[in-house]
Amino acid sequence: MFKRLREDIRCVMDRDPAARNVFEVITSYPGVHAVLAQRLNYWLWQHGLRWLGRFLSLFSRWFTGIEIHPGARIGRRFFIDHGMGVVIGETAEIGDDCTLYHGVTLGGTSWEKGKRHPTLGNDVIVGAGAKILGPIHVGNGARIGSNAVVVKDVPEGATMVGIPARMAGVHRSELTAEERRREEVARRIGFDAYGATRDVHDPVSKAINALLDHVQATDRRLEEMCSALRRLGADVDHERLPDIKGCQIEDNTIPSEQESTERVVESSNERRKHVGR
Repeated sequence: MFKRLREDIRCVMDRDPAARNVFEVITSYPGVHAVLAQRLNYWLWQHGLRWLGRFLSLFSRWFTGIEIHPGARIGRRFFIDHGMGVVIGETAEIGDDCTLYHGVTLGGTSWEKGKRHPTLGNDVIVGAGAKILGPIHVGNGARIGSNAVVVKDVPEGATMVGIPARMAGVHRSELTAEERRREEVARRIGFDAYGATRDVHDPVSKAINALLDHVQATDRRLEEMCSALRRLGADVDHERLPDIKGCQIEDNTIPSEQESTERVVESSNERRKHVGR
């Protein structure tokens, strides 16, 4: 029990930069209060004390603004951020390490008994205002965009946006060399394209990727030019710019440092010969 409590608190500290300390999380985070109440209510539900579990869940809703049916199954390290207006139905199932934001609904689409609410895999993030409806399955690592309405199964690692929700991209565990270079450049210059997926056909994302490519190529060319000028005896300032050299692009179209130096020297010699004539 205490291990689960520590995990629930630690996941808040890890996922919310506004969380300053454990005491603040325990006393002022309604998402934590709702999850703790749900774990108690679920235990009552499973042991036949269903009216009591339902009754206590009513107080939890009044206190936190989050409605979770005591029959819903919730995994470990579940975090509800802000939480107001979240609704989780009776037959909903949520895996480990999932995150829900305010206004999310895990609801049903029929009045029939049995499984009628969604099942979320592990490491699923559901954006604010999103609705996931019906006995559908959301795969591990999926991302549901804000205000999306999901009514069909979601593949593992997919990003879903729109009404009705459509797939905007698929997160891949293995990146290409070009994608790794872009991510490294973005990390070094302190940029994070929040909400952008790698495969989405978005002109803004394409423009950002082009800028990152340009930054790393320009950095390499500047280093080569400065090195060539120093070899020719020029007094070039040795002060380094903010370091993004670790993510230089390996492009065969860009000459190496030695080739750049040789070209500059040859050009200089040709100019001297021309002046001598």
